[in-house]
Amino acid sequence: MLADLTAGAVEDAETRASERPLEVVEKLALAQAPARDAWAALAPSDRVKIIAEVKRASPSRGDLATIPDPALQARLYEQGGASAISVLTEGRKFKGSLADLEAVRAGVSLPVLRKDFIATPYQVLEARAAGADLVLLIVAALEQPLLAELHALVRELGMTPLVETHSAEEVARAADIGATLIGVNARNLSTFELDRDLFGRVADLIPAGAIKVAESAVLTPADVTHYREAGADVVLIGEALVTGDPVATLRSFLGEAS
Repeated sequence: MLADLTAGAVEDAETRASERPLEVVEKLALAQAPARDAWAALAPSDRVKIIAEVKRASPSRGDLATIPDPALQARLYEQGGASAISVLTEGRKFKGSLADLEAVRAGVSLPVLRKDFIATPYQVLEARAAGADLVLLIVAALEQPLLAELHALVRELGMTPLVETHSAEEVARAADIGATLIGVNARNLSTFELDRDLFGRVADLIPAGAIKVAESAVLTPADVTHYREAGADVVLIGEALVTGDPVATLRSFLGEAS
């Protein structure tokens, strides 16, 4: 599943590149206002922080919400106390787009993450051109040299890489490239099975000084507390926020986990 998602995302990026070449996207990326400081927004504190996700659908759950106005959704997240916004830009299975990211970036003052299956420099550049402040890099989808190359490019463009892992070995790979924002996804992207306790098993392997992000398997305030007690500085939440009242849900999550 992960290989198919990545291949599809790269194919779609190549289609966009045929219409808007690399050199054009690079100029647009370099002309953008500086990226917002995601590190400061997500830095460890005495309270858990939340990255709230704009997510219409997923391969595992199908359609979740129509979200006709992603900027409004993001403003509700900001009102509810989120520290950053994640925007799914993959179009085939998640029904997202770079236009969603652009709308969200214009609509909120929080840092915005491009969440997609990034495997080429072109995708990193178009993320910055669209106003992304953070870019997701999935260790399992990338060979180590390419992971290091893309990680360096994200930082060179002034953005923050969120390096996603699914095992102790992948955490080590993230550490080897100097990642300082490391996520642990409870969802196996090959089988789409969930393991909520994975974060707790590998959290101690994340280098000291790095921000620890727990991803997936969050439906209740108790789930946020579970991750916080296991050492999470930040929790990324999608489905629970798009299927209910985002402001009330966020406030309940933050209140439970404080």
